[in-house]
Amino acid sequence: MRASRFALRLTVTKSSRIPGFHRLDHGARLARLAESTGVSEEELRRLVAPGALGIHGADHMIENAIGTFEIPLGIATNFRVNGRDLLVPMAIEEPSVVAAASNGAKAARLGGGFFAWARERLMIGQVQIVGLESAAVGASRVLHAERELVALGRSLQPRMVARGGGLSKLEARVLPAQLGQDEMLVVHLLVDTVDAMGANCVNELAERMAPEIERIAGGRAHLRILSNLTDECLAGSQVELPPSAFSLDEAEGRRIIELIVLAQDMAERDTYRAVTHNKGIMNGIDAVVLATGNDWRAIEAGAHAYAAKDGSYRPLSRWHKNDNGQLVGWLELPMPVGLVGGSTKVHPTAQLARRILGVETAKQLAEVITCVGLAQNLSALRALATEGIQRGHMELHARTVARSAGAEGEMVDRIAETLVQLKDVRVERAKELLAGARG
Repeated sequence: MRASRFALRLTVTKSSRIPGFHRLDHGARLARLAESTGVSEEELRRLVAPGALGIHGADHMIENAIGTFEIPLGIATNFRVNGRDLLVPMAIEEPSVVAAASNGAKAARLGGGFFAWARERLMIGQVQIVGLESAAVGASRVLHAERELVALGRSLQPRMVARGGGLSKLEARVLPAQLGQDEMLVVHLLVDTVDAMGANCVNELAERMAPEIERIAGGRAHLRILSNLTDECLAGSQVELPPSAFSLDEAEGRRIIELIVLAQDMAERDTYRAVTHNKGIMNGIDAVVLATGNDWRAIEAGAHAYAAKDGSYRPLSRWHKNDNGQLVGWLELPMPVGLVGGSTKVHPTAQLARRILGVETAKQLAEVITCVGLAQNLSALRALATEGIQRGHMELHARTVARSAGAEGEMVDRIAETLVQLKDVRVERAKELLAGARG
């Protein structure tokens, strides 16, 4: 499996290792980010400009707009993907996610970073054909006419074809009769949307081709819509970590690897655990998808369906120890993200996030996103297998609780630190501490 090469990029990241980045104030962070990516500080300041999107922009994106809703935008550091250093924008409100992704990427560097790939990028449009005497016969007719149908589909979207995409092939699936309903035929249109998100062009193609498909099949076209289970648009990543990635003491590092593999084993056997395992992966994935203006709901739907593709819900990632004693992690899932369409070209923050990340194709973006999901998963499994997940969560959650109690400035850190020491991270306790400090 070959990884796609990163082309000459809009930005050149000197190094994604920025020690102490989280300790810098906001101005210093922007300065370091500008230095590392080549995006100017002036441009980066737009990220905090009041109304970066604005009601005018929002009103053109959705109906009945009344305002905008802000979500924190952070930078995950330390990422090396296919030999390239990257700084990754992540939009998320949950504490510890950006830190966990950065920590996972830091550990991965000791194994050379992440190796990532993206397979052929085909979206699926579905045309449902009903009223057939025999769905099998209808399927045979459609497949027999595949060449002319593909030619028709490509002629309907010349601009997509000119960019190297367009309708690639057809599939015909017979859904058997059940619950008093007759069998039906579902024709799949597999479309290469190049760098576009692709939903609109796939839907349009399904609608325009439906009359010819129903004529050939001998039935009646009903639904004409894309599928969000894009299992012909897969991206993945892999990482190998030595024991030294977990501890300077090699014996302790080997022990942690064993514990991570044991945690993976539970996710393989238990659906209750697998769901939470995958939710952690999606914490990282969704944050990058949202930051780049892509459809995180489509990614979520496709990912969880893919996790159950074999008939039972399974973890999306795999972790095992190889013959050299290294921990090997692997993740692959549908990743139909794009750089064109939706809000990717409309939302100013999404455009700037793309420039910070420095990818130029949808495949490159998909590769990076899977690496973030794997890094997130690594950090979660390591925490679960050692000190427990709550320690890291509570340290960050305590800051939110302190602010909720009314703390400001330096008092936020003082109250948060005390809450963690007391192991009592509650707003009521924070208010008591704040009142005492002010008194």
